[in-house]
Amino acid sequence: MSDIREFGESVGKRLLEGAGKVSARVQEERPLAADLLESDDAYLAVFDAPGVEMDDVQVRFEEGAVHVRLDRFRGLHEEFEMVFPGRGLTLEGSVDLPEGAAVDPEAAEATLTETGTLHVEIPKVRAGTGDQDTTDHDAQTHETDDAPAEPGETDDAE
Repeated sequence: MSDIREFGESVGKRLLEGAGKVSARVQEERPLAADLLESDDAYLAVFDAPGVEMDDVQVRFEEGAVHVRLDRFRGLHEEFEMVFPGRGLTLEGSVDLPEGAAVDPEAAEATLTETGTLHVEIPKVRAGTGDQDTTDHDAQTHETDDAPAEPGETDDAE
């Protein structure tokens, strides 16, 4: 009878692991949601970035859009065994800037708030100071302990 119970527990554990892996894969395939805000001087893209460190964040500007990739890692927890690995480890998302937006992607800055949001601020180019830059660029990245900026405010922490 104990062999049947052990077999049942083994099958149950494998089913949970399989369901967790599917759940994680679905999360990884779904793009990160983003808000795009605009002020007189810049655009601000805000992404949810739960469980990441700034070193694990990649931001680039390409063809009029802000693209992010977040790589998360699962920590080990003593005395615990993984039952349901349901969190995606690589999350990606992007947000398109308005058509014709003139920005300076080389001056863009990314900050990660302690509440788990990634803010990417892309300054606008003033009329007559240059053309829109549509080449690939990586944003400068910074970590901050400040609370997230309210819409219309900028995050000056560096």
